[in-house]
Amino acid sequence: MQKAMFYELEENEAVRCLLCRFNCLIREGARGVCCVRENRGGTLYTLVYGKLCAEHPDPVEKKPLFHVMPGSRTYSIATMGCNFHCRNCQNYTISQVDRNAPVCGGEKTPQEVVQRAIDNNCHSISYTYTEPTIFYEFVCDTARLATEAGLKNIFVTNGYISKDALAAIAPFIDAANVDLKGFSELFYRDVVQASLSEVLDSIIEYRKQGIWIELTTLIIPGLNDLDSELRSIAEFVVANLGIDTPWHLSRFHPTYRLTDRPRTPLSTLQRGREIGLAAGLRYVYEGNVPGEGGENTWCPFCKSLLIKRHGFAIVTDRLKKGTCPDCGAAIAGIGL
Repeated sequence: MQKAMFYELEENEAVRCLLCRFNCLIREGARGVCCVRENRGGTLYTLVYGKLCAEHPDPVEKKPLFHVMPGSRTYSIATMGCNFHCRNCQNYTISQVDRNAPVCGGEKTPQEVVQRAIDNNCHSISYTYTEPTIFYEFVCDTARLATEAGLKNIFVTNGYISKDALAAIAPFIDAANVDLKGFSELFYRDVVQASLSEVLDSIIEYRKQGIWIELTTLIIPGLNDLDSELRSIAEFVVANLGIDTPWHLSRFHPTYRLTDRPRTPLSTLQRGREIGLAAGLRYVYEGNVPGEGGENTWCPFCKSLLIKRHGFAIVTDRLKKGTCPDCGAAIAGIGL
């Protein structure tokens, strides 16, 4: 165990956790909504520091990040737990922790993680698979060392971190893929058990902190696939993040507690992409449908094919130092 960051002592040895936007009031001996931060005698502890339940070198495209060092490898790590309880969680075996169960994971130090990233020829470390906010203390220590070693740091997140916690770690986070799961409070309440408005506010904070953002929306038939909802997401992105913000529309597959819905029709993803482009976005991608062409990057000015992808693999990369080789236009991103 390690003492947690971002909390206040309340009456009767209760603590108020200020790490994420739930601001849990945690009584003595209890845990927060994430199930991995515990109050012991008026001191809040993180139960997952260095307890990695997953670590693996991945293509950075798997996060998905298409405008951050395309074709590079990122060292992905996770601990158990999450502050969301999504009915469609694909990583529920490690994200959904029993409130009273011991927290498992292999012990690693930040130094070991950074060295493993280097040994695996990774250019970045991704805090992913589960919600990185809930293992914030380990992320902080690892990200600092990674920055010193010349590696980038990537958050793959649900966007529920508090403003203060984000501001503290922002100097060490280069890019984030934020999961914008839908665009209605009803959807967030029923499927996610969280608040849309808090996520939107957090996304804007990421932009204010100068962190490169790409958004992902998993389109679930009958729950968040209306044209009006997709248009609202696109308009929010244009107005608050800018037209160069990539938006990934991902195909849903039935899983966990949401098995009564069919897979997302390919036509829905294609329609969503058209809606995003019509709203003014320059880069809209279709995910979980390898080989259909929706993964490719096109020049928004001359319409030339710049990066051809198949799944998480790059087939062709025609970018020249971040510019289109045909018209010379600059393409937004990091390390293109």
